[in-house]
Parts: sequence; structure tokens; C-alpha cells
Amino acid sequence: MAALLLLGITGVAACRVAGTDGVTPVPQLLAFLPWLLVPTSLGLLLTLLSRWWPGLFWGTAVLAVLGWFTVPHGYGGAPTGAPLAELRVLTSNVEFGGGAPSLVPQIRHWKPDLVFVEECEYTCQATLKKETDYPYRTAVVAGGSTGSLLLSRFPLRATDGVPGTMGMPGAVADVDGHPVRLQLAHPMPPLPGQVALWRRELGRLRDFAAADTRTPTVLAGDFNASQDHAAFRRILAAGDLRDSARLSGAARTASWPAPTAAVFGTQIDHVLVSPDFSASGARFLRLSHTDHRALLVDITLHQQRP
Repeated sequence: MAALLLLGITGVAACRVAGTDGVTPVPQLLAFLPWLLVPTSLGLLLTLLSRWWPGLFWGTAVLAVLGWFTVPHGYGGAPTGAPLAELRVLTSNVEFGGGAPSLVPQIRHWKPDLVFVEECEYTCQATLKKETDYPYRTAVVAGGSTGSLLLSRFPLRATDGVPGTMGMPGAVADVDGHPVRLQLAHPMPPLPGQVALWRRELGRLRDFAAADTRTPTVLAGDFNASQDHAAFRRILAAGDLRDSARLSGAARTASWPAPTAAVFGTQIDHVLVSPDFSASGARFLRLSHTDHRALLVDITLHQQRP
């Protein structure tokens, strides 16, 4: 039993080391990589009890690999340029619009400058238009999980967004005279039989990130991917982007599934920012009638170095 347990976990760990998401069930298991420490520890205990010494060394090596990747690494220092503008950003998947009523009081309380709302269908968009006072917005108006909405206190120029099965609108915001690229992210999840589609839509977000690395950028939403997915890390690398929750010291705080996120889950909701931004104060907010926790973070735009 210990051998079978360690063999399966070794396959997932090997994909993480190799920088690939593999095939089902590897992408699904990679989302919960830190939690694989639990069955690995169980495998180690079984090898110890059975006095299977090669297995003990094997399990120890797998445990070390998982531990290494569980601890955040990388990201250099904060921007050194003078601060130009402070923004509060919120992203929330409201699950077919069901969480919209509970999102409204959070918006009123925290007063974010930018709000990215995934799975915001017709009723959700009408609710947020009526109950909030954002002067600027761009949206994909559709039902079910396809609708999405971007709200802003800053003037917006809508862009083509990123094509996908679910709506991913985009815009360029005028933040106190400084252009900032905004893009909502909501690729398909890596369900069995749909991993290729998930990888393809994350690839389109990577192309967006890579298209302009000089203009300040905020790429936020439900990525259906964690930092342990190679396809997600390629987005970071292509646009030289940083994860604001990680910058805020909350790299492993779970956002999904919301009912168990306090004790078990994974972070698939992200606010990614270009190196022009610093970030602090990430908060994960519990909403009702949605399986995601909302992510709120404060970011500061800094003057670019020559």
C-alpha cells in the first residue's frame, strides 16, 4: 500500500519539478499540492512500521520536494519609483450570479476602485448597476457562467478582451493620467476531458500578458489554476507579473472551495500585477451563495524607472 501511495504522489511531484501539468488526474491534484504532504507522511509512516527502508528514503525525498514547492520562492524587491496612485482591487466569482447580493455590502464597505466579477449573469449585472455607484464599466453580457463584469472608478476604454468559453472583458483605465491595462480572467476549469481547453485558454491569457510588458497591468479573476500549475506560471513569466496575494504574504490562503477554505482548499482566484505595482493587505472575503471567496487587495502604482 505504501508503494502505491508513494508512486502516485511521486508522479504528481515529478510533473511539478518538470514544469508540466501532465494529464488527468495530475492537473487536478496539482491544485492541492501542499495537501499531498498528508498522504506522503502517511506513506512514510507505513514504510517505517513495515521497516521498508528503501521506501523510507523514497518517501523522505518526495516529502522534501513537496515541502520545497509549498514554500513560496522568488519575486525580488518592491518597486523603487515614487508612488503615483493607490488602488483597491476586488475580484469575485459569484457562481452564476448567486453571490451578487452578498457582494454588494462588501463593495460598499471596502470601496474598491476596481471590481472584477466572474459568472455575473444578467441579474447580477443589473443588481450591481442598481446597488453600486461605479461610473465606468465594461462587460460580457450573457447568462450563466459566461457573463462577466468589470467596474471602475477610473475612466475606461474597452478593449477586445480575451476570447474564451466564458466572458473575459478587458479595458485600459486612466488612473490619474496613467494608462493601466485591465483584464478579467476566467478560463475553463481543468475538468477531465477538458484539460486541453483549460490549457489553451490559459495560453490566451499568457498571450495577453506578453503583448505589452511596458504598460502597467492588472490581470485579475478566477484563473481555475494555482501557482503549482505550469500553465499559470507561464502567464507570470510571459508578462513579468506578480501575484498580489503572494506579495502580501498570503500565497497559500485558499479561495476555493469557500465552504472549506478555512481548513482545506486552494488559491485559484488571483490579482496579478506588473512590476510597477506594490501590494499589501490581501483579504479573502466570505460571501454567501458562491463557492469562491472574494479577494481584496491594495496595490500602489509606482513611477517606472527609465
